[in-house]
Amino acid sequence: MLVTVWGSALVAPAKVIPVEEATKLLPREVSGFRLSGAVRKTSINPGSGGQVVPLPAGHQGFAKVGADYVSAGGEKFIVELVRVERDSDAYSLLTNYAHTSGRVEGATSRLTRDVGTTSFALTGHIAFFKGPTFVEISLAAPETTPEKLVAFANAFAAGLEKGEGDVPILVKHLPQWERAQENVLYLAGFKSLGDIVPNQPVLQAVTSEGDADAVLTSYGSAQFLLVEFNTPQLAGDNDRAITAKLNELRQQGQPVPSSYRKVGNYSVFVFNAASEGEAQSLIDQVEYAQMVTWLGNNPYLLEQAQRDYYETTAGVLVSVVQASGLSFLGCLGIGGLIGALLFNRRRAQQRAAEAYSDAGGMLRLNLDEITPQSDPARLLRP
Repeated sequence: MLVTVWGSALVAPAKVIPVEEATKLLPREVSGFRLSGAVRKTSINPGSGGQVVPLPAGHQGFAKVGADYVSAGGEKFIVELVRVERDSDAYSLLTNYAHTSGRVEGATSRLTRDVGTTSFALTGHIAFFKGPTFVEISLAAPETTPEKLVAFANAFAAGLEKGEGDVPILVKHLPQWERAQENVLYLAGFKSLGDIVPNQPVLQAVTSEGDADAVLTSYGSAQFLLVEFNTPQLAGDNDRAITAKLNELRQQGQPVPSSYRKVGNYSVFVFNAASEGEAQSLIDQVEYAQMVTWLGNNPYLLEQAQRDYYETTAGVLVSVVQASGLSFLGCLGIGGLIGALLFNRRRAQQRAAEAYSDAGGMLRLNLDEITPQSDPARLLRP
């Protein structure tokens, strides 16, 4: 299998997407900028024994295309695009790009939501992921303003597939994840972690054969590593291997994590914390979201269907009662309001009349010839 080296972690990429499919994601025009020149394509070289053509900053093993976009005024942007199979792979590419570029530029990496689903910006560059697509856009002319770069990136991102529209769920299981996501390093489908945290040999005991994800972030001086294994068996095997490795390292007087704990299918490490209490406090905030999936037929399928039916029926009855009650109250309210208005209007008419009339101000026939006639001219003629 083709692999990509991300720093010191060994990552197994998902199925390689053909270059032709990635090329379709480059539109001819974006916000007044037109595609200029030929599209540059880089992919796996079938004639090199399965080796990967060298690509910068963690792009190895993926279909990559690049193109130039030029405006009528001569402004130029360079777009490089990588299409992968899963959203998490694209997010992994972005976080690796942020950490690598941040170290090269001497800047602190900070992920934001300014462009696409998540983005990272440095002087003259902006990278983002949206759905299963990772994009890097660079200024070709230094006189182009950063505001135009962001505007062009947003216009380009608008034409991409949205995908899940969010970061991987594992990131949201980090303590205070909204703040922690600004500097995460996400490893999708890693095979081994190597020395992703310097001088921590316990990580050599963590293996997954590509069936696990990991996320690394920091809280002050403490580094927090959350590893999710996709099966309980794999999580249990790694927990036993990690525990044995920790005992061995303590006996040899070598560095060990500030704290380690298995939480469900998670292996949680805290390194370089100020105290063990701080490390334990961070781990206490991790909750494992358990999900049970039957490999065969669910033996409780009938009970589940009955429970769903009862819950649905009860919900329908409650909704009908609520709707009927609201309708009844509404009718009472509207009827009372109209009645009150009519009553007040009749009372006002009576107060304004010069003489009392039991006909409510309407024409009254003098059939009994008792009512005095004050104005004979108004009577009907014979």
